[in-house]
Amino acid sequence: MRACASLPTPRCVHEPTPVPSRRWSHPRTAPKGWDDDVQLVVIAKEPIPGQVKTRLCPPCSPEQAADIAEAGLADTMATLAATPATRRAVALDGSPGPWLPDGFDVISQRGGGLGNRLFGAFEDCFHVSSDPVVLIGMDTPQVRPAHLLAAQALLETSADAVVGLAPDGGYWLIGLRHLHPGAFTGVPMSADDTGTAQLTRLTECGYEVALTEELRDVDLAEDALAIAALVPGSRFAVAVAAAIAAPG
Repeated sequence: MRACASLPTPRCVHEPTPVPSRRWSHPRTAPKGWDDDVQLVVIAKEPIPGQVKTRLCPPCSPEQAADIAEAGLADTMATLAATPATRRAVALDGSPGPWLPDGFDVISQRGGGLGNRLFGAFEDCFHVSSDPVVLIGMDTPQVRPAHLLAAQALLETSADAVVGLAPDGGYWLIGLRHLHPGAFTGVPMSADDTGTAQLTRLTECGYEVALTEELRDVDLAEDALAIAALVPGSRFAVAVAAAIAAPG
């Protein structure tokens, strides 16, 4: 998750403290018998040229970057559609397109920074259902149902918050069993320490936090090429191959 947020004042009032690593765990697979009562959500932006994946330009044109974004979003939505859940939704900035499968609710994103948009997506989901919410972005088209199942399992068995970090310092997934009003307050978005700051904030708000698998997200051309190599034949890989020449 990469723009700073203005959120409601948190109820937790103690000073920030180092995150106790003993409260984090790293289970890699979902245990037998776990419950699939979960809401799966993608927070996304309509893939309009010049408004998405601008860090791919150059080498891409704005149109090519939008094609890559749309292909990655379509692959991501297909993964959610294939993952057991009680509800699936997209928190969308813009209008739905052909990338949206049947069976998804569309939630309009709120204004403000990314933190405020994340908070709003969780709040809107919990208004509909008390089931836990697992939310991801549109920048990890290599995500598979097993990744989401592992996060769901953590929320069922050992944590009330789960985070999937990204190598660039951000995070690609966040799941919550309930929403604290200050869950995103003060977390710097699009920063090298976004992931660490989010973990700290959740712990300050009283969450028992677990870590799930790290995934690389698409920011630059080298990211797109590396991720496309992980999912050959996917819509994302085809769009990347059409727009970006592989080195060598």
